[in-house]
Amino acid sequence: MLKGFLSALGFGSRESAAARQSIDQRAEARARFPYEIVETTGENALAKWEELKSAGRGVPVIVGDDVDNVLRPFYPDASEPLIPVSEQLAAADAIRFPEGLGAGDDDVALGEWPAERPEPVGFSAALDPRSQTPMPRVYVVLIPTDDPTTVPAYLHWGNFNGCLPAPYHVAALRNWRDRYGAELVALGSDTLELRVARKPATREEALELARIHSAYCSEFAQGGETLSGMAAGLMVQEWWSFWWD
Repeated sequence: MLKGFLSALGFGSRESAAARQSIDQRAEARARFPYEIVETTGENALAKWEELKSAGRGVPVIVGDDVDNVLRPFYPDASEPLIPVSEQLAAADAIRFPEGLGAGDDDVALGEWPAERPEPVGFSAALDPRSQTPMPRVYVVLIPTDDPTTVPAYLHWGNFNGCLPAPYHVAALRNWRDRYGAELVALGSDTLELRVARKPATREEALELARIHSAYCSEFAQGGETLSGMAAGLMVQEWWSFWWD
């Protein structure tokens, strides 16, 4: 009775209208989204990614347990128009990575090299962040390309919370692919996760890479809160994770 009385006075109607609008916009974004979406489980996410990668149907990328992680640029009320993929890739061609990044976070101290070898971290995009257990449902998006470095351009991903625009991510992925065999595996609303085939061979190389990572993503702290801690982590990690808060 109280709910009906409040509704008659107009209370709750704005919330209901906003909820309906959000549902409608999400449905429209899903209709505008031009790429195939595959559902799997968190436990099977990496295996499904490998399977799709071998199938030759495009480049797979794990997007977590919510497709909305990659739908935002396709919403009808998106603040920025979608820039054609070809233009974004042309912009990436003109970027000399990492020269165009800047100096990075000056607050990150060099620090002492860790006395103990850091523990490597594993793949985390399919895990619940609180329980660290596999999520019951995870989505994989198939991008119609044979070049994994171009995925951020196809998904119009970036340019938020200090995160660089998509062409810079393409340039970074190209550089790290050539130097470290890095490959994009997962992409969330504000995260990237890469698997690397080769690690830095020396402390000097690892420190330089840590500086680049810190400039690329200020929240990067792979292995510690100092550059030396990050560098030590990079010498043992097979996975690189970036997060823009």
